[in-house]
Amino acid sequence: MTREPARHPQDLERLLIDRQWAGDVDGMVALFEPGAVIHQGDGEPTVGTDAIRKLFAGFVASGRKFQRGAQQSPVINGDLALTSTRLPDGAVTAEVARRQPDGAWLWAIDRFSIL
Repeated sequence: MTREPARHPQDLERLLIDRQWAGDVDGMVALFEPGAVIHQGDGEPTVGTDAIRKLFAGFVASGRKFQRGAQQSPVINGDLALTSTRLPDGAVTAEVARRQPDGAWLWAIDRFSIL
């Protein structure tokens, strides 16, 4: 399956939500680097593709839907970008994305809530 790549760091959030709502777990995982880290704000972080796939499969199976929020402008420094979104419940996310050799962006670090 061919999926739209994230050509700008801001694309990552939209693509993640679109794919989650479509039940496309593999498409969600494809937005992260192989060694990426996700931290949900409690407990141990989720590290690597297999663990991220398991995490997202659980979200999809539960029927829980990610919500769109107000994205902040990314802070870009060369091939790194800091992205952030204020969610409807007031939580704020923080992510680090890295530009890949093909020009697409992938998340390396994702923190679901910094509050």
